[in-house]
Amino acid sequence: QVRLVESGGGSVQAGGSLRLSCAASGYTGSSNCMGWFRQAPGKEREGVATLYTGGGNPIYADSMKGRFTISQDNAKKTVYLQMNSVKPEDTAMYYCAADNRLGLWVGVCEYNYWGQGTQVTVSS
Repeated sequence: QVRLVESGGGSVQAGGSLRLSCAASGYTGSSNCMGWFRQAPGKEREGVATLYTGGGNPIYADSMKGRFTISQDNAKKTVYLQMNSVKPEDTAMYYCAADNRLGLWVGVCEYNYWGQGTQVTVSS
């Protein structure tokens, strides 16, 4: 089965940096999309970043542009989220997700596998 395991979360002071990792296993080839999401208590899940494995520029939510960077290591089947200049409002559970649907991909990311999350807590 496809499995996504996040790591790298923890406590960090405002202005600091973290790098989250998402290790994927259980499938051959590459996914169509890899994404990072986050959810704080009492709030809806929101998208953080999307990476298109076939190429093209990643996309980010406006509040993360210039601070967060998504990247991948295809050989390791691992996706990263580099978080710089973190703010207290970045505190949330961070999840990675994969679009691993078979067949022809038509350009829309529809995530069908999710990790269990890693907690990020930013102190002021």
